[in-house]
Amino acid sequence: MKTIIEPFKVKSVEPIRFTTKEEREKILTAADYNPFFIHADDVLIDLLTDSGTSAMSSDQWAGIMIGDEAYACSKSFYRFENTVKKITGLKYIIPTHQGRAAEKILFTLTGGKGKFIPSNTHFDTTRANIEFSGAEAVDLVVEEGKHPELRADFKGNMDIKKLDEFIRATGPENIPLCMITITNNSGGGQPVSMQNIRETKEVCKKYGIPLYIDACRFAENAYFIKLREPGYADKTPFEIAQEIFSYADGATMSAKKDALVNIGGFFATNDEELAMQSRNLLIITEGFPTYGGLAGRDLEAIAQGLEEVLDEHYLQYRIRSVEYFGERLDAAGVPILLPPGGHAIYIDALRFAEHIPQNLYPGQSVCCGLYVEGGIRAVEIGSVMFGKYGHNGELISPPMELVRMAVPRRVYTQSHIDYVIEVVIELYQKRKELPGYKITYEAPLLRHFTAKFEPVKL
Repeated sequence: MKTIIEPFKVKSVEPIRFTTKEEREKILTAADYNPFFIHADDVLIDLLTDSGTSAMSSDQWAGIMIGDEAYACSKSFYRFENTVKKITGLKYIIPTHQGRAAEKILFTLTGGKGKFIPSNTHFDTTRANIEFSGAEAVDLVVEEGKHPELRADFKGNMDIKKLDEFIRATGPENIPLCMITITNNSGGGQPVSMQNIRETKEVCKKYGIPLYIDACRFAENAYFIKLREPGYADKTPFEIAQEIFSYADGATMSAKKDALVNIGGFFATNDEELAMQSRNLLIITEGFPTYGGLAGRDLEAIAQGLEEVLDEHYLQYRIRSVEYFGERLDAAGVPILLPPGGHAIYIDALRFAEHIPQNLYPGQSVCCGLYVEGGIRAVEIGSVMFGKYGHNGELISPPMELVRMAVPRRVYTQSHIDYVIEVVIELYQKRKELPGYKITYEAPLLRHFTAKFEPVKL
């Protein structure tokens, strides 16, 4: 097979500023050892997130120019609405300025004290919006999804047996909806199989519980199904996506991922009453229901991006480029979550920095090391992001300590990724020098965004 090349040409470029290691040490200290506080100009390769960091196409930029900025019922809204309906089949489409706004509306209306929201794995903003409503977010990923070193085709799957047991133990009346995240971001960008989505729907239907999809990376998940699940090799990503959503009663999406845009999202549902309540809440928080916190030009860019992301040549390049990233690190002995997911490579910080105990945040240490060593910005997905405190103040850690290197869509070339690989390998070779970290400040919710740290010598 010939080399899989980028299915696009570079038309506009942005310069990167180079820094020295000594400069980066000072920058990191000034940022209180939290990569979120590092100025973007001081980052060489930014893998903090794939959210809102995509490069838009010439057709999307053309859409920006023709966006209809009418306050109500603009033609750009109807193009957006028709595109989402064509893919999802859902009846009521409500634009929001990004995914967490859709989550805020959904869980404000359906959450509350005494309620439980099961999922394969909730990501950070979803969990925060659920908990802010007073409800409890519950993760029920399959067992193999908790072990980074194990290889399996669909490690993002919902544990169907545990879901059924949880519903019976909790009571269906206390579960306003079930959610399934595709791909499973907190679980390493791992895909969910069509069979698992179908079985999840069957369990939900048995108990009268709506199934909602967190659809941030639905196209990447569809392509994994095409590659790995029997019976789907000859189907297009668009056809697979349509089947995925046919099992859903609703969806939330951050369009900043698989819609290839820098801002935007939506909430979609088949529930007419919930849609009416959502639009009423939207008006006082986001804007009129046909723009929802977005300009008409943004709606045009989202509609175009949703069509482009389902192009099979793009998806082949996207999945293969991340796979290449993972293969090179795995071959060098760097412990990563296997197999590589669709949008990021996840370093297994427990094995990478095995000398650092979990209460001293090994993932945060690896993130800091990547920046100092090579100017690379990544994000911790472990005890900083998802850790909680017990009654005695002791840290309760999640099952995995990961460092996510999320690859922005259509932004970096293979030589950029080769550089990242070299830096990660070099850091791994000197990993024993990495210190632990303690938190000196944290917010009550989503603390990883604004926490401050100090290094701890071991």
